[in-house]
Amino acid sequence: MSWPEPDVGLLLLALAVLACLPWARRPLRASRALPVRASRRHRSARELVDGAVVLDLVRAALASGVDVVGAIEAVGAALPGDQGTPYLRAAKALRLGAAWEVAWPVPSAAADALAPAWTDGVDPEPLLVHAAAAIRRTRQARAREAAARLGVRLVLPLGLCLLPAFVLLGLVPVLLAAGLELWGA
Repeated sequence: MSWPEPDVGLLLLALAVLACLPWARRPLRASRALPVRASRRHRSARELVDGAVVLDLVRAALASGVDVVGAIEAVGAALPGDQGTPYLRAAKALRLGAAWEVAWPVPSAAADALAPAWTDGVDPEPLLVHAAAAIRRTRQARAREAAARLGVRLVLPLGLCLLPAFVLLGLVPVLLAAGLELWGA
């Protein structure tokens, strides 16, 4: 058995390098996983509470009998760092008599969900449940889209790795054996 020509080896090496290019262009991202035993005081600004969880917290505070401003204030005090600041400011402004739109200079899902409850007296629980479900649906749709993109992006590298391996390990020995028997060697 003879080794393939050097040109074939260079071609295979070039194909392998081309297959790795999509991953070489992007830097590796740091994991966003939360530490297992992180206390509330040591949380960094990157560890934010999910918007749907914030809406669930507001709903739980309202279910306990607190008014809307008290619920906003309690959730603002419970959220880490800069994430709770807009809630605390909005609660303070609302207690001082500010209009709803003026009290929330930063848009948030909680402000959008609670606006009809504050201005029109609508029950806030269904609004909060619906807003939290919408956030979760959006997140789930993004995750499905990312999984579909990953499947498409893996086709080329897997094809470039598996097809030559199948040809070299599956077809070449069979063809060599059949060819040797055919030519009587």
